[in-house]
This record gives sequence, C-alpha cells and structure tokens, in this order.
Amino acid sequence: MKTRNSRPRVLSAAALGAAVAVAATTLAAAPPAGASDRFHDGLPGVTPRAETAPVFDDEEGGNADADDPAIWRNAADPDRSLVITAVKEGGLRVYDLDARQVQAVAAPPAPGPEDAPGRFNNVDLVHGLRLSSGRADVAVSSDRGTDRLRFHRIDGGAAGAPPTDVTDAAAPRIFTASQEEVNEERTAYGLAAYTDRRTGRSYAVVSRAGTTEVALLELDATSAGTVTYRKVRTVALPAAFRLPGGGSWSPCGEPGELPQVEGMVVDTRTGTLYAGQEDVGVWRLPADLRGAPRLLDKVREFGVPAAYDEESDECLPAGEDPGLGGARLAADVEGLTLLPGGAGGAGRLIVSSQGDDTFAVYERGRYADGFRVVASGELDGAEECDGAAVLDAPLGSRYPDGLLVVQDGHVSPEDDDREATGFKFVDLAHVEAALGERRS
Repeated sequence: MKTRNSRPRVLSAAALGAAVAVAATTLAAAPPAGASDRFHDGLPGVTPRAETAPVFDDEEGGNADADDPAIWRNAADPDRSLVITAVKEGGLRVYDLDARQVQAVAAPPAPGPEDAPGRFNNVDLVHGLRLSSGRADVAVSSDRGTDRLRFHRIDGGAAGAPPTDVTDAAAPRIFTASQEEVNEERTAYGLAAYTDRRTGRSYAVVSRAGTTEVALLELDATSAGTVTYRKVRTVALPAAFRLPGGGSWSPCGEPGELPQVEGMVVDTRTGTLYAGQEDVGVWRLPADLRGAPRLLDKVREFGVPAAYDEESDECLPAGEDPGLGGARLAADVEGLTLLPGGAGGAGRLIVSSQGDDTFAVYERGRYADGFRVVASGELDGAEECDGAAVLDAPLGSRYPDGLLVVQDGHVSPEDDDREATGFKFVDLAHVEAALGERRS
C-alpha cells in the first residue's frame, strides 16, 4: 500500500532541474525565526516556530504517516488549544501548541486476517454538533481503510485524555458495497466538514481514492450519543479535457486510475467548495454539489502528454508541452485551507503546490501571492506538503495572531532511511507579513 503519493508523477528534465534548484535554495536559506526572504522565484519564505516529532511509516514506527491537520481552539483557555492530525494507520495524533504530542487515538483494527486496518487519511472539525448529551466539537476523519467516516468528540486540552470515539457502529460504508471492494482501496479519501449557515445542518464532503467521485454526506446524531451519516448525492469531476484545436487530454496514472481529489475546503460564507484534483488543478463548485464545477487554476503539467511506465512506476513524457497549464501550481495539488480577512473581507484560499514545495494564495478567485515554509536553525522547512490548516483566531500567548499548520513530507534528517514525516507550526503573523499585509 503506497503511503505518500498514490499517483505517479510526470517526470521531465525541466521538473528535475527545478526541484534541484528549489532544494539547493531551501538548504541555503536559514533566516532568523519568523523572518521572510525572497527566493529565486520571487516568493517569500516563512519559518516555522515549532515542529512535531517525526512519525515513521514502517512496522517499527507503527505505520504512521503524517498527512492532514486540523486546529481546535479551546475557547475557555486558548493556550490549551490543540492540533489534531491524521497519521494514517497510526490513527490520530494530538499536539499542544508547543507541537508536543499529548494524545493519541489508534486506528480501528482490521476486521479480518485478510483485511486492512483503519487508515485515517484526512481530518476536519465540526463545531457545536448537537449530540444527545449536548453540543460538542467533533473531529471528523476519512477512514480509507474501512471506507467510513470516524467521529471523535473533543473533550478538552487535558494531557492523556484522548478524544472520545462517538462513531455509530452502524455507520455505513461510503462508496463500497463489501469488504472485498474496500480491500481494493477505492475508498474514502479527501474530506471537508462544514455546517450550513442557513439551516444549521452539518455535512462532510468526501472524495474517493483513484476516481473523480465526490460525495456529500449529512451528519446525524443518534439517541445513543453517537454520530452517523447519510449520503445526499455524488458527483464526478472531469477525467478528460478537450484541447484547443481538437483532441483531449487525461492526466497520466496507473492503469485503471482516474485523477483523484484530496485537498478540499468549504467557504461557509458563500457555500463554495474548493476541491484539489491532484493532477489537474483547483475546482470551485457549490458545497451542496449542485451546479457546474469551474476550474480556478490548473497545474503546470495540464495538457502534457505522458504515459505510465510500469518498470519505474512513473509517468514519463510522451510529447511536447503544449503550454496549456497554469503558472502557479506544480502537481500534485494537495492541502487546501481558507484564511479569512483579505481585501474587502474576501477570504483567501491557501493551496499546497506539492511539486515545487510552495503555497499559492488566491483571493476573489484569482492568484494573489505565494510563499514557502523554509528552514531556520534546527527546524527544517516543509517539503512535498500534503495537508494544511489555518486559524486566524487568537491562540493564547504562543500564537496571538493565529496559526498555520502544514504537513512536512520529508522531515530532516530521516532516521535510518525510514520515511519520516511530521507537521510544522507557523505563526500566522509571519505569513501575513510575508504576504505584505500588516495587522493594524
């Protein structure tokens, strides 16, 4: 079972050269903590304030692979706020604002000897969900290993008190009809949870691995104090695209795989879903999945002919670049998160451009700026970032202006050649300063 990037990436001489240049620049950059510096591509670099201990994706490390974060604010005591993260077969890991692990939740065991265990891919939050015991904040996770959602009530910031599992035992599979289908891994993948401002009802938008499918699920509390869901509707994003002058293009992938979606976020003010189709770009569509999707931006590799090579497990160029791609995103498109408070009150969409280790910022539907998370002292930067989460509310003395948490796909130095991943904590004030927006 692949861990970091389940789809082969298109390799080219230009891409390899750019990657080497980016790596060299990042290694050479070590500005003071919180400072910004401009790189060869004109993007500022911001430095992390803290980082979690690495997790390792092997039997010795518990098959943990850092993927996606969510930030929970403790309204009664903001200094005791938490960062809840999905680490796949490692379950959920919960950190305090110093990036120290304080809680852990194991993924569900395999239902049978031939079955895969639970595998938490993405995590998000629903605030004030009405349970039989009262309203509560709940962490929602997409469990790729069982094709279900998992729900954990957040009981506070006390160390050693893990979130309480409130998943209804009868919660259905989302996309598959049997355990045999689950084992084929075409299961729940990306996730965005939200509450409709008009109706007060809570939902999760879930994507399916290896396909273009996206499903809308309505969350429902039971009389027993648990949470389940029902499927409202499913849509499929495009898998093939018409080209100017005739013909069509589809992103390269393993045989039988379609260009999947993972990173997603909902702007509840406008009822808009932003969905990152990894090898295509960023879509926007109504959060209720009614209406036509529209491409906000495309990856640079859009339209480039490529063919899957079984021996290398990579997609190799099969023709000239027709120049149809965008200028800001390098496949894969990964973590998406929303930062309110742009010009005129418009929200800003932050997108992880995994292929070049940058983050693109969009405002009012257009590219506005970008940045990198770079090394400083003993803290390295963020490379091949999967998930990202931002919160612009005060988080006590450590982050009075808010916090950005990003996954780091290559924690340095790696231990004994094991794949090491983790999360970086970035002061949001430093991001705002790097983007040229000073707080009053």
